[in-house]
Amino acid sequence: MESPKKLQDIKVAVDAVIFGYFDKKDLQILLIKRNIEPFKGGWALPGGLVLDDENLDDAVKRELYEEAGIRPDFLEQLYTFGNVGRDPRNRVVSIAYLGLVNPSYYELFADSDADDAQWFSINTLPSVAFDHKNIIDIALKRLRTKIQYQPIGFNLLNEEFPFSDLENLYKTIVGQEIDRRNFRKKIMSYGLLNETNNVKKEGSGRPGKLFTFNQEKYKELEEQGFYFEIK
Repeated sequence: MESPKKLQDIKVAVDAVIFGYFDKKDLQILLIKRNIEPFKGGWALPGGLVLDDENLDDAVKRELYEEAGIRPDFLEQLYTFGNVGRDPRNRVVSIAYLGLVNPSYYELFADSDADDAQWFSINTLPSVAFDHKNIIDIALKRLRTKIQYQPIGFNLLNEEFPFSDLENLYKTIVGQEIDRRNFRKKIMSYGLLNETNNVKKEGSGRPGKLFTFNQEKYKELEEQGFYFEIK
């Protein structure tokens, strides 16, 4: 006689890979210092268990605000991670999210399950808890691909920015040099930048003009089947 099947005892969590960008610096990732076991005192991605009456998107937004005090403008589902043993306490399936914020708009504060919240360069990340290194690697790969066909990079810049900031951002994210002349020509050809009357002084050169991203123009082009492509 076959024994009855064991009922599922699976918990659902959300984790968020939040990228930030400081002017002329490396791409950054937001990490929190855990104040509970397992991995107490270690660094991890912000996240936690989904409440019984909570939607996934609401859960990740709540965790981000509770643990770090941020509300990203850009946030999308990345991947589902559910290997057995990924959490030593329980069988936990995590829905990971990718988010983008401009760090200058936020003052980080840690609460809930976090003792601290900090930005770390993707080039000097500390050891992270659980399978979060794998989640970060997949998120970075997604970002590097996505930024070449959708203008999500503007979420990381100030509202007004010199073209050099946009150029440096793309170079930083893709991790390699870009053809500056072709990059500028292609970006300007899309008509997605509005030139302002403001300028920014950088070094000993001439002050550079400041631009804003034309979100309405992009939505209009997108509805027409426009494909943003930077290579």
